[in-house]
Amino acid sequence: LYCSTGCALNIHLREGEAVNLTPEAVYPVNIGMACPKGWEALEPLVASDRATTPMYRSSRDAPLKPISWPEAAQIFCDRMRNTLNNHGEESAAFLSTGQICTEEMALLGSFAKFGMGMRHGDGNTRQCMATSVMAYKQSFGFDAPPYTFADFEESNVIVLIGSNLCIAHPIMWQRVLKNKRSPEIIVIDPRTTETAAQATSHLPLRPKSDLTLFYGLAHLIIREGWVDQSYIDSHTSGFEAFAAHVKQFDPKTVATVSGISKEALYQLAKSIGTKERVSLWWTMGVNQSYEATRTAQAIINLALMTGNIGRPGTGANSITGQCNAMGSRLFSNTTNLLGGHDFANPTHREKVAKTLGIDSARLPNGPSKAYDQIIDGIERGDTRALWMIATNGVHSWGNRERMRRLMAKLDFLVVQDIYVSTDSAQMADLILPAAGWGEKEGTFINSERRVGVTKKVKRAPGEALADFHIFRYLAKTWGCGGWMDRWESPEAVFNILKELSREKPCDITGIGNYREIDDAGGRQWPCGEGEAHLEQSERRLFEDGHFYTKDKRAKFLFDDVQPNPEPTDDSFPFTLMTGRGTSAQWHTQTRTGKSGILRRLYPEDAYIEMHPTDAEATGLKANEQVWIRSRHGQATCRLVVTPTVGQGQLFMPMHYTETNRLTHPTMDPHSRQPSYKACAVRIRKLLGR
Repeated sequence: LYCSTGCALNIHLREGEAVNLTPEAVYPVNIGMACPKGWEALEPLVASDRATTPMYRSSRDAPLKPISWPEAAQIFCDRMRNTLNNHGEESAAFLSTGQICTEEMALLGSFAKFGMGMRHGDGNTRQCMATSVMAYKQSFGFDAPPYTFADFEESNVIVLIGSNLCIAHPIMWQRVLKNKRSPEIIVIDPRTTETAAQATSHLPLRPKSDLTLFYGLAHLIIREGWVDQSYIDSHTSGFEAFAAHVKQFDPKTVATVSGISKEALYQLAKSIGTKERVSLWWTMGVNQSYEATRTAQAIINLALMTGNIGRPGTGANSITGQCNAMGSRLFSNTTNLLGGHDFANPTHREKVAKTLGIDSARLPNGPSKAYDQIIDGIERGDTRALWMIATNGVHSWGNRERMRRLMAKLDFLVVQDIYVSTDSAQMADLILPAAGWGEKEGTFINSERRVGVTKKVKRAPGEALADFHIFRYLAKTWGCGGWMDRWESPEAVFNILKELSREKPCDITGIGNYREIDDAGGRQWPCGEGEAHLEQSERRLFEDGHFYTKDKRAKFLFDDVQPNPEPTDDSFPFTLMTGRGTSAQWHTQTRTGKSGILRRLYPEDAYIEMHPTDAEATGLKANEQVWIRSRHGQATCRLVVTPTVGQGQLFMPMHYTETNRLTHPTMDPHSRQPSYKACAVRIRKLLGR
């Protein structure tokens, strides 16, 4: 529904209507637990601003007016076809999501690229998981998170990096609390988060010094002889070059850069290098950075050099953001060709084309532009029409005011969503009303690679349709026939995806049908035909030490540390950090904001946190209204004075519209994920208050 934990909830019906939810007691993910968002998950479905009919405006200045589905489908096809015919295959693009079913993602990507001839499309998962995808692909040979949630319960040492697990993934934190090994829990985070407050130790490093820190830890582990040389020799490549690279990251240098004492660095290196079962976990605090891929790989390198992978309680483990980010990563037809295949590989293209029954010439021979490149294309006039599905990019993309300006420049903006009130929908030329969870069926894939089934238990309001049926209807109106006839239902598409996955690391040919998956409590990939472990509820990768590279060895990858592109100076002396502010809200509050209970669990108006020493030095007082300006925009909000942020640092939750008026979309060069976590700002008292 929201995050990548993938909890199972029982829906209670009264006279055919869903009236309540309770967590499933035996499901191997949440084991009878639910966070506030789970308990309140029905509320977003009955909101008064649900999109219930297609709406269209004939000109940018005209109001949105209700139209019929046949009219909407014809307008969509006519205007998109006109754009593509007049300006080429790169002139129209889609921006998708990690919030719809896997089958819907596959249908969208296939219709847009193979049917419409649209060259480019990306997902909002680019904002949360692109770094981990690229890190795993380059290091392991495939986008393969190696862990299972059971590893939280099996570790002797749990290292949480840029992850406020207590509130961002509270069910995972409950799994940590079930660990009977009295684990050492180490939090690496500039802020004293809720998770840091519960940890065994907290290392409050300076913002964006993490790559230096991890290279310094590797230096110490090598210096002290804590490496697992046998594992390195048998299962990895590139270690000698990496060891030479990290010689420059001596404790004194790392302590100066990171703000972590030499003694604390040594103790952390010793825990990672000497304890039997060490698991390292990261999420957006690592991923959303200008050098994020190399930072994620520096964490992977620590696991490889100590042999902490492929065994219970170990791993270099990326915690996914959205509920179906993994489905998007494998089957959305954006960053890879369906099923984890490569657009540029002729053999892969031929396999996919043959499986789908189409001419391989209809498949693009290269990957799509990334999200930021699609958006930048609007400014250049390359991107002229845009189709947004289940995402609120006008709010969530960095430098919000620029994003609004570019959306207004488009010839045609289509927004497909369950609400008419989002920032993006309000700017749309055409709104396509979509069904929400519980109003459709399909599968999702969670962080630990578990495929789970979602069921339809109620009708969508008005004329809203499941995204699957919207894509089918548009494809029929477009004139797609023949090969798309097989895509008649979500489960029919799931069977196609199973075949596409054959002999890939994400093989799900033996996973069974929807009923069998549900009865098994979900199943993790890989799950090929005839595999003997189908009934195992928890499985991890690389137990045999074999990776998905050509030589079956994991690669040590590294690079020089780069300067922060958003440094502080006399004009902008504070570093603004962003992140999740509560377990009660999700991303842009588009859905969680519909629940009165969830709203009461979190401040309605935007706020920013500041250290008491900084507040005193600037003459600012708690709860007064302040004005914040970055090099990209400005915002106003309420000041919270708290020692949980370091001196010279500010923190603002990501949920408010004000936040992305300030942030900058500087990209990591490998993953093209935006850097939201360190933006230079200044802060003043709001005049007149």
